[in-house]
Amino acid sequence: MLTAEPKALGSSWYVATQVDSPVRVRLSVELDIDVCVVGAGLAGLTAAREIARRGWSVVVLEAQSVAWDASGRNTGVVRPGFALSAPALVERVGLDHAKKLWGLSVAGAEFVRAAARDMPGAALSETGWLQVSTTDHTKAMAAEAALLVGEFGTLIEPWPAERVREALPTSRYFHGLHHPHGFSLHPLNYAHGLAAAAEAAGARIFEDTPALEIDPAGVRKRIVTNASRVRAAHVVLAGNVHLAGLLPQFSAMLVPVFNHVITTAPLGAALQETIRYPGAVSDGALANHYRIVDRNRLMWGSGSAVLRGSPQRAAKVLLREMQQLYPALHEATAEYAWRGTVGDTVHGMPQIGEISPGVWLLSGFGNHGLNTTAMGGELVARAIVDGDRTWELFSPFALVWAGGRLGRAAKQVFGWTSWAGEAASSLLARRREVKRLRAEAEAAKVKQFAGLAAAAAAPPPMTAAMPAPVRPAIESIRPPIEAAATAAPAAEIEQAEELFPDIPAVAIEPEPWVDPEPQPVEAEPPSMREPAASAPRRPKRGPKKKKSIEARTTLAELSREIIEDQSAPDVDEQSAAGEVASPSPFPVDKKV
Repeated sequence: MLTAEPKALGSSWYVATQVDSPVRVRLSVELDIDVCVVGAGLAGLTAAREIARRGWSVVVLEAQSVAWDASGRNTGVVRPGFALSAPALVERVGLDHAKKLWGLSVAGAEFVRAAARDMPGAALSETGWLQVSTTDHTKAMAAEAALLVGEFGTLIEPWPAERVREALPTSRYFHGLHHPHGFSLHPLNYAHGLAAAAEAAGARIFEDTPALEIDPAGVRKRIVTNASRVRAAHVVLAGNVHLAGLLPQFSAMLVPVFNHVITTAPLGAALQETIRYPGAVSDGALANHYRIVDRNRLMWGSGSAVLRGSPQRAAKVLLREMQQLYPALHEATAEYAWRGTVGDTVHGMPQIGEISPGVWLLSGFGNHGLNTTAMGGELVARAIVDGDRTWELFSPFALVWAGGRLGRAAKQVFGWTSWAGEAASSLLARRREVKRLRAEAEAAKVKQFAGLAAAAAAPPPMTAAMPAPVRPAIESIRPPIEAAATAAPAAEIEQAEELFPDIPAVAIEPEPWVDPEPQPVEAEPPSMREPAASAPRRPKRGPKKKKSIEARTTLAELSREIIEDQSAPDVDEQSAAGEVASPSPFPVDKKV
């Protein structure tokens, strides 16, 4: 077994956490068997397992080690479908044909789920898959959801932007499609589990044994390795882009694409507060795929490039993209960074089928390989052993030359264009949202002010209905008043006669009641009106006057005058004598 990880591929978190597997030696003897599988990736291991379980002899030749490249280096997300979208699939082959192909992809996902459930270290996480949009255009995603639910019978939950942002708090995400049956796993340990199951069923796996030459002619095919030869009735080519040295005409049908993935150092509570969705997430044309692993680490894969770059340089780009989406993770660091190589077809569908009698091809799974590799391996095993022809459903997707270097350059330009277009659409969508929120806030403010103005203009509410006061008529109160004025109590008259016996009683005639007439109010001339807010003026102080002679009277003289006044006769006596009383109690000195 090759325990050393290829340095050019970087340091993988999957390799650091893989389970123990047995040592597999290089093939050094000649073998004559039923089926020879070239490539110990997920597709080849699935085919070997299913063929061995049906009782046929199988040998697997691997140039490196089990799942050393893309099979053990992807993000581990499993969901139905293909790299080609469902609407495009219907447009290509029709609805009925597309339904059958979609059913096969669903069966492939369920194969992986059932196989991984009891595998050690597979880390099966059935927490769903969330596909989110980075723009506010809902028609395309809504049409795809209607097709998957209405025609394909797939369980999907459309999520509005509010629910998406509640689970993934970032303003760059809008609506999304939630796939509750999606799940994720540890792909390298899953591959080790497939290898162990294949060997338990009777298959033999040889590592560090590259296939150097193949002779497909005749009933028994011959495969030459670096130290031996193998003869087999059937050959399954499951080497993907790594078949260039063995069969370059088939590898030319694929565009090699390099995917980069990082795993952060433990993030602690900040990760749980930032990403609240427990499953895997994919965010549209930006091609970010991420999920939480090992409880407090974030695995992040992004960007497919046909230009080979170093994982360390790609890690900086991935960290920047992560922190732009989630600024709260600004302190995150990449502890692991690696890349994997996949093969994309021109039409976006996998290459599954018999290319010549006894020679089978399993390739071109692209970025949708976990379910389709299981599906393809099962189909080829049934075709070889049982003669099943289901694989012919993929006949419309013929082998198409990928264009060589020109094709790779065109794919890279297309990738850059798609990324730039998605980024521009996302930016415009966010600007539209900000404008809409401002308009809604202004409308709410205007509505609030209008409500306050209406409340201020309305009369205060009455707590209870009070009857209007009734003013009594003057005629109704006049008789009691006249009676009270004319009728004097006898007791009061007698008391007055006792106190004042010398005063004769005089009869007082009551005055008749006269209704008061309203007096006209004369308007005050404007010149005499004073301003309402003006304060009263202080009168001007005139010149000081000399004190009068009475003011200079001494206290002794004032006391003497008071005594003389007390001894003077009463006013009544003076009146009787014919004298006129002085109008003042203090006589004025005429000499003064």
